[in-house]
Amino acid sequence: MDLKRVVVTGLGTVNPLGNTVQEFWDNALAGVSGAGPITNFDIESVPTKVKFGCEVKNFDVSKYIDRKELRKMDKYSHFAIASAAQAMEDSGLDLEKEDLNRIGVILGFGMGGVDSFQEGMDTLHEQVGLGIKELKVTPFFVPRIIGSIAAGLISINYKLKGPNYATSSACASSTHAIIDAVNMIRLGKANVIVSGGAEAALGECGIIGFGVMHALSTRNDSPQTASRPMSASRDGFVLGEGGGILILEEYEHAKARGAKIYAEVAGWGATADAFHMTAPDPEGLGAIRVMQEALQDAGMKPTDIDYINMHGTSTPLGDIAECKAIKEVFGDHVYNMNLSSTKSMTGHLLGGAGGIEAIATVLAIKNNIIPPTINHEEGDEDDQIDYKMNFTFNKAQKREVRAALSNTFGFGGHNSCVIFKKCID
Repeated sequence: MDLKRVVVTGLGTVNPLGNTVQEFWDNALAGVSGAGPITNFDIESVPTKVKFGCEVKNFDVSKYIDRKELRKMDKYSHFAIASAAQAMEDSGLDLEKEDLNRIGVILGFGMGGVDSFQEGMDTLHEQVGLGIKELKVTPFFVPRIIGSIAAGLISINYKLKGPNYATSSACASSTHAIIDAVNMIRLGKANVIVSGGAEAALGECGIIGFGVMHALSTRNDSPQTASRPMSASRDGFVLGEGGGILILEEYEHAKARGAKIYAEVAGWGATADAFHMTAPDPEGLGAIRVMQEALQDAGMKPTDIDYINMHGTSTPLGDIAECKAIKEVFGDHVYNMNLSSTKSMTGHLLGGAGGIEAIATVLAIKNNIIPPTINHEEGDEDDQIDYKMNFTFNKAQKREVRAALSNTFGFGGHNSCVIFKKCID
């Protein structure tokens, strides 16, 4: 059967670099770090070595959600709903003229309402300590923690009755959501899908949990320079929060309504390392195959790709494995194409990472400019990274971007990537 074309017609985000797409993009191109000391809670009272993260700042959630409804939702839902509202407005969709049965919502999440879960457990422990016999939590406890609830809430807000669910594959979640959305549209199951993801794990559980795994940077003396992908001095990722939403639409449907088109989805890949619970395959074998699958699905050659938004978490093992994989797939083209990791600025949004990084990838194509990897220091000859690869270090670079690939890899060996390209009639 002939697969339908899929394009991007709307973008929305709330993340550590900004509460709108334009603010995010301007700060990304300027090389701004979203990291700083944690202010969401009293970090000094928490017994952890890590005291910083990439928080969302100055976010007025009341612009998007009625205050009476806020207490019914976890913060990750706030980020998702706000990002979706921006994306829907940006798309110019007139829902009164649309068949709402053919518009769906597919979102990714990694941990869901983890802070709401902790809050509920704290409430129960307090009641036990007081000798209360009938324990209670808020009646919104369950809907606040459910990972799929953000997708449900967005569909309720806009009365969207098409496919509605969530994907969860750790840090690959949002990209898997985008892949599922693309497939729904390709197969003619929907005209439009609201897709991407959100995460709000930058709380006590997240900091302590990732901290005891030694996954986080411990540069408390210099948070803004802590996320340094592909630098020899990297010592772990910086935990972030936020959401990123794209409106994916069938090409002819978008064209018929005169929609603004940012880019076209060219192809995707999804594989597993089948190697270790938290560590990547050291030779990047799963990452190699996922990029090869995406190229094959897109009908492209390695030389067709001008930019890769790398997973690039700033971990000692992960960066090496990804660089090995990219070099294996793209050969000598790695010295011509641009590579960068926006996590150096946003931190790592876990299940929400694929959403904001897809937005960055699309905007690189739309604007012909590569966002940088900041905080780079000189490489180390023992680091197993080929520093002659065309990393876009410390400063944005203008160039024509015909097609770009976004990588996301997650604990459990989950690998997903998607290729976007300029939309040509």
